[in-house]
Amino acid sequence: MHDEERQRRAAIRDGLGVGLAVGISGVAFGAAAITAGLTVAQACALSLLAFTGASQFALVGVVASGGGLIAGTAGALLLGARNSFYGLRLAVILGGPRNPLRTLVTAQGVIDESSAVALAQPTPTAARAGFYTTFGTIYLTWNLTTALGALGASQVSDPAVFGLDTVGPATFLALLWPRLRGDADTPRAETVQLRMIAGGGAAIALLATPFTAPGVPVLLAAAAALVVMLTPEREAAE
Repeated sequence: MHDEERQRRAAIRDGLGVGLAVGISGVAFGAAAITAGLTVAQACALSLLAFTGASQFALVGVVASGGGLIAGTAGALLLGARNSFYGLRLAVILGGPRNPLRTLVTAQGVIDESSAVALAQPTPTAARAGFYTTFGTIYLTWNLTTALGALGASQVSDPAVFGLDTVGPATFLALLWPRLRGDADTPRAETVQLRMIAGGGAAIALLATPFTAPGVPVLLAAAAALVVMLTPEREAAE
């Protein structure tokens, strides 16, 4: 019992640390959303309802480049779809009664960071503590900082003069970089596969940009993931 409580407290500490570190990036999203032409209310609504950082940055990035809402939303949905795979694994770990409200809240909290903290825990009790702590901390911090970033940028007559249009892509890359770099706990094959997807997607987007409407290159870049996932793994990547 003592060990289980210690593990639970350690998971809570992990969740708080990750949540605060990631949550402050909401400032960048709020500023990027205003630069893209969204209102403060729209930026805050996206964080409250969508709550998937990478997808939110993808959407405002497409809008900022002149793309339509449909193309931006489609790209955001493609990125957000990965959370459904996390949900399949977390459903077994989190368990609990089938309460509709709890299920809705839990589904909203299935993101990269909450999943990573939960899956890293040694017991289901610690996993639940880590998941909900990470989710709650990021959700509150992200939405608060989104509002602050949006309100701050909205007070500037032309936010673009400060280079805020580069904040979204830069933050997106910062969120992606740790996954591309890999670590001791990540299988080499998985890291190599992620790098191939990122490199292939970037190449497709760059080639398509001069010939397609804004937002379309993001959708076409998703083909890189399909190609890599359907390609048999090589021994060198193992």
